[in-house]
Amino acid sequence: MSFHAPLSQADLVSTHQQLLYHIVFSTKNRKPYLREDEFRESVFAYMAGTCTELSGSALRVGGYFDHAHLLVRIPAKIAVATFVGKLKASTSKHINATNESLHKFGWQDGYGAFTVSTSQKDRVDRYIANQMQHHTKEPYQSEYLNLLSKHGIEFDERYVWD
Repeated sequence: MSFHAPLSQADLVSTHQQLLYHIVFSTKNRKPYLREDEFRESVFAYMAGTCTELSGSALRVGGYFDHAHLLVRIPAKIAVATFVGKLKASTSKHINATNESLHKFGWQDGYGAFTVSTSQKDRVDRYIANQMQHHTKEPYQSEYLNLLSKHGIEFDERYVWD
């Protein structure tokens, strides 16, 4: 037997949340589909718009030739997996419908999602903004594995890449 107390009006109006995530994923097989500056920026702008359509908000979208980083607010009523899945599907569909030079654009199946405290928001924002410079020194694979380790996420490298 379980007891469930009904919600009061105060419960409904006093809920507040600040759910920031750093989302990272690569192009399928890490192909450098995003090499051209204008195309890459248009993809990132589309992703920001899609975040809004999904009831979230993109504070920063950036990345490199073979991957994307997003600093996003995701509402609690939407699971992170659902949000990222819809974001990637919408973006892939848009790219394949509007860019005739790419054949079967796609994102990797997985992704990384890391919570971000308000105190670290500006640091993560700068990190994403400086991706082009960052990747003159460190390849994506190393960056991603470092993010996993830094956040205490156990992984088997055999299953990280697709």
